[in-house]
Amino acid sequence: MKFGNVKIEAIQGDITNQNDITAIVNAANAQLQMGGGVAGAIHTAAGKELAEETKFLAPINPGQAVITGAYKLPNKYIIHTLGPVYGFNQPEETFLRKCYKNSLALAEENNIDSIAFPAISTGAFGYPFEQATEIAFSSVLDFTNEAKSVKLIRFVLFSEKDFQYYQKKLNSIK
Repeated sequence: MKFGNVKIEAIQGDITNQNDITAIVNAANAQLQMGGGVAGAIHTAAGKELAEETKFLAPINPGQAVITGAYKLPNKYIIHTLGPVYGFNQPEETFLRKCYKNSLALAEENNIDSIAFPAISTGAFGYPFEQATEIAFSSVLDFTNEAKSVKLIRFVLFSEKDFQYYQKKLNSIK
């Protein structure tokens, strides 16, 4: 679906296998190291060079975003952002919005035309999926008004259930 000059889409898939996307977003931990979930998958696919680069950028705070090369991934960049731990990093909504806003700002600064997001903070960090989805969509929709280089924002959901929820939400936006 197009919003201004920006296409927003949701797909079911693996964030490490987005061959047509310039930058993927890593739902990182504060130390920007392997970890589990999305961060583990991205680090494994990118290779050990990623851990070498990120150790000089860590630690990061909730809502902050930093950019690295993508190494063995098919993308040019990885944007790492630290989502809030639900019930701990408060106000959670503010921090989660900053994840999207700061990631998109880095994309603009680096003249990136396409970016793929996972569902930030909804796994081990415990953010309720439906609330996090609302914040994700409102954050990227706000951004579409000021987008210059970014032309495609893709949400990549691992499970069929999560994908169906995002697709329904996307279809409901007028």
